Amino acid sequence: MRFMMLMMPKGYENAKPGTMPDPKAVAAMMKYNESLQKAGVLLALDGLHPPSMGVRVSFAGGKPKVTDGPFAEAKEIIGGYWMIQVKSKEEAVEWASRCPASDNDVIELRQVMEFADFTPDVKEAAAGFSEMQSKIGPVRKA
Repeated sequence: MRFMMLMMPKGYENAKPGTMPDPKAVAAMMKYNESLQKAGVLLALDGLHPPSMGVRVSFAGGKPKVTDGPFAEAKEIIGGYWMIQVKSKEEAVEWASRCPASDNDVIELRQVMEFADFTPDVKEAAAGFSEMQSKIGPVRKA
């Protein structure tokens, strides 16, 4: 089972462009990331710039509308993520519980919807999805 662990740091919604995490917190997080890697459950991970540097594209009325960050209505935002592969939801919770998060952090766990989870009509509509996934290469770093 794949799970995405979404880090939601309280207060990050108000962070100024270019805000960087505390080096001590990053060092602690790197140890945690290494433990995920050594256990063979880590598939991907990344941190994200603050919403003040982001853009939202909404589709009210069927037309795209672009809004630059920061976003006044933001309450919970994503500061980063891990993609892990584990045997159960309980194991995913165990890994999330080990994270050296601060008092202001929340990790949301979301199971990845697999093609096998789809109903027959959704599988038909998504024909070619598995082949598309297999052709996606590794993430390229800028």
